[in-house]
Amino acid sequence: MSRSTSAPSAMALSGLAADQAADVRAFSASWRRAAQRRRWVILGALSVLTLLTALVCLHLGAQPLRLSDTVSLLWHRSDDASSIGTPSAMHATILWQVRLPRILLALLVGGCLSVVGAALQALLRNPLADPYVLGVSSGAALGASLAMAFGLGHTLLSWMVLPLWASVGGLAAVLSVYRIASQDGRLPVHTLLLAGVIVNAILSAMILFVTSILDPAALYRVMSWLMGTLMPTDGTMLGLLAATAIIGSLVLLRDTQALNLLALGEESAASLGVHVERLKRRLFLVTALLTGAMVSVSGMIGFVGMIVPHVVRLVFGNDQRLLVPACWLVGGCFLMLSDAVARVVLAPSELPVGVMTALIGGPIFVYLLARPTSAARGRT
Repeated sequence: MSRSTSAPSAMALSGLAADQAADVRAFSASWRRAAQRRRWVILGALSVLTLLTALVCLHLGAQPLRLSDTVSLLWHRSDDASSIGTPSAMHATILWQVRLPRILLALLVGGCLSVVGAALQALLRNPLADPYVLGVSSGAALGASLAMAFGLGHTLLSWMVLPLWASVGGLAAVLSVYRIASQDGRLPVHTLLLAGVIVNAILSAMILFVTSILDPAALYRVMSWLMGTLMPTDGTMLGLLAATAIIGSLVLLRDTQALNLLALGEESAASLGVHVERLKRRLFLVTALLTGAMVSVSGMIGFVGMIVPHVVRLVFGNDQRLLVPACWLVGGCFLMLSDAVARVVLAPSELPVGVMTALIGGPIFVYLLARPTSAARGRT
């Protein structure tokens, strides 16, 4: 009698466990679908915001453009104002040859610097990491400056030589900071920042030495470039930068799940199947290539890679699958607006965009650096 009653009880418990497992799987699938829908909604909204920001920035500058003229020129897709009738030839030249290439360049540079900052912050597990603070931008600038000093910036292959030298310099800088700051496999916050300051100081001194041996005409051009500038470039260079940005960003996007697991710690991530050292090497290489390519055309634009990922993380959370593409869009919007403000604040003269981003990002950096200290004081 006891055997006959225990058998149905075991079967009932087994059926209950199966039902519970099915409910868990259904809830997990539903949660994943909801999270995926949320990501697509957020990225769609940010894409619309990026388009609107670009449209607004088309009107900002020393020479104002009317909305009707801009729409007419964009609609006819022509830089020849005589074929349109209403807008002037000067407006067509400003739109197609100056502002639109500059806005596209700001979108590429801001987006790449932001995703590089997000990747470095996730990889080093430090919200203060970014290409400028860690010396990656300085290393890239040194590489490009050396190429210019050797006369390689005026060759037929300058479109390829400058980004290559800048990428090598950025990779050497980030590896130097990593080796200096690592202690028994750990990267303490203050040690990492101190290593970045030291490497930045050394690289800045080397950049000053390189610029001191340039002729006066080249010196002015290099110094204005080092302060951060978004001068219009030709279609070939824009296409090369766009291809580099897309490929590098796709590599970072592919590693977002591994970066999520890395937040648990290197040992936990390794136990879950992440090849940590291989991931580090790949991300260091990609971040150096992206930073070098952008610095070779825009100079040293600081703090974009730090403040944009931090703000996006505060608003949308720490999921790298959403954080990386959101940083790309928000970083592009931030640099487009910063460049527009730099163009109009002292019009008809303009500030270097690197100065504008430093004025915005510097106080935020001080706040982020001082916040853990004040929190610790509050606990004591």
